[in-house]
Amino acid sequence: MVSIRLSRGGAKKRPFYHIIVTDQRNRRDGRYIERLGYFNPIAVDSKDKMRIDVSRVDYWVGQGAQPSDRVKSLIKGYKKQLASEPAADASAEVAADA
Repeated sequence: MVSIRLSRGGAKKRPFYHIIVTDQRNRRDGRYIERLGYFNPIAVDSKDKMRIDVSRVDYWVGQGAQPSDRVKSLIKGYKKQLASEPAADASAEVAADA
């Protein structure tokens, strides 16, 4: 079965995770099919904290890939963040016009 999960990188006590598509039998940091994005839990700026290619995630889920629980929550939060960004830009434009 194909799964979408996190692969750990980074230094000791400074984690950095890649969101990857892999066969569930492979090791956590082993071979993968495709890298879909990253998650940096210790990033200061929220913009650099996470980046996910949502269209590729949707493709792999459509092909039957199962996201892990943590990846599911990250994708949900990322989609919510993307949906709120245009609204924030629009409110900034309205404030600039006033």
